[in-house]
Amino acid sequence: MHTVAILVLDNVVPFDMATPFQMFGWTRLPDGRRPYRVRLCAESSEVPTEGFALRIDRGLDALADADTVIVPGCDETGPPSPRVVAALQEAAQAGTRIASVCVGAFVLAEAGLLDGLRATTHWMATDELARRFPRIDVQPDVLYVDNGQILTSAGAAAGLDMCLHMIRRDLGSAVAAHTARMSVVPLEREGGQAQFIVHEHPPVPRGSALEPLLEWIEDNLAREITLAEMAQHSGMSERTLSRRFREQTGTTPLQWLLRTRVRRAQYLLENSDHPIERIARQAGFGSPTAFRDRFRRVVGTTPYAYRSAFRGQTAVLAQDRP
Repeated sequence: MHTVAILVLDNVVPFDMATPFQMFGWTRLPDGRRPYRVRLCAESSEVPTEGFALRIDRGLDALADADTVIVPGCDETGPPSPRVVAALQEAAQAGTRIASVCVGAFVLAEAGLLDGLRATTHWMATDELARRFPRIDVQPDVLYVDNGQILTSAGAAAGLDMCLHMIRRDLGSAVAAHTARMSVVPLEREGGQAQFIVHEHPPVPRGSALEPLLEWIEDNLAREITLAEMAQHSGMSERTLSRRFREQTGTTPLQWLLRTRVRRAQYLLENSDHPIERIARQAGFGSPTAFRDRFRRVVGTTPYAYRSAFRGQTAVLAQDRP
């Protein structure tokens, strides 16, 4: 089992702590097994917080045995103790995945784990994080940031998004979607930005003259589509079509087409066993080489790495079934 250790510091925000505890605890594999073991750990056995105290039976040594460490936010806290900093640094050096919820990012920053990386925190604290830690590339407008080993999330509810992203990265979309349904939250919130995820195109006003054309594009992705053909199908000149696209979507027809092809490829990579060459054809790319190049430029990784990251053990389990 994958062990998740939640580091509980004084004045921990209960919601920040409960979010990963519940999300990973509710996760189930297709055969009903639990893939995660979730543990609370702390520097001392009793942790005060607003309105009550928590009794924690595991110490900082639990970080050494964890596969993932999550640091919830805390209210009105000073710098973490040297023992906490050392435990986090040792975990990072051992390759442990470490994530923060909300202002828990300040704890990771104090440990030097965010230096030279992109990071986020609650929007009210992003200026303070940037001021105190100028070596961090603070991203104020995102729900969470995934640097691979180190992740940070924005306000408390963004911890849900980050946890689902981690589950999706570990076990694939189907398992993450089931966890999202159990939690009654969407698998991916509109407007969220994260590594390896291409989001929906800007919305087109209902009843827009572009709607039939966009539906036609979706239905014909597997074949070559030119700007001239799009203009002919829409009943506009190429110049007029390009202007309408800019006005209503903020992008060009060809850029829209390329993004749509990449999104189709992402879906197929996550939900099929088709080889890369077949997916390239189904998404309308001229060749596997062109597909790989465009996919890397848009998504930030290769099709193979994307499939490995977002199908995870779900694909393995499916292959193991008779």
